[in-house]
Amino acid sequence: MYSNHSSDPRRPEREHRYKPKGNNDSQSIMPGEDLTSDYMNILGMILSMSGLLMKFKWAAWSALFCSCISFANSRAIDDNKQIFSSFMLSISAVVMSYLQNPHPMSTPWSTTFG
Repeated sequence: MYSNHSSDPRRPEREHRYKPKGNNDSQSIMPGEDLTSDYMNILGMILSMSGLLMKFKWAAWSALFCSCISFANSRAIDDNKQIFSSFMLSISAVVMSYLQNPHPMSTPWSTTFG
């Protein structure tokens, strides 16, 4: 490029390669990464298990809602099997809770005491 290297103002001995601060693990969270999908997936699994085991209809419906949020916030590189299993678990929680008790879900403010 240059015929005379002495006129080049760059100093290669002063160049330093950029290294991000913190741990350099591949599992660390990147600055722009959103973990909403993962949190909703875990919450959906917990709610669907409580809906299945304790027959809470509100937990089963909340699990289905969390599965929808998890699917909506997922990236294309995410594991589709886990999202599909979360949907299936939450749908089975809703179905099983209504098979055990087919009456509509009652709200706390509509129940009468006495």
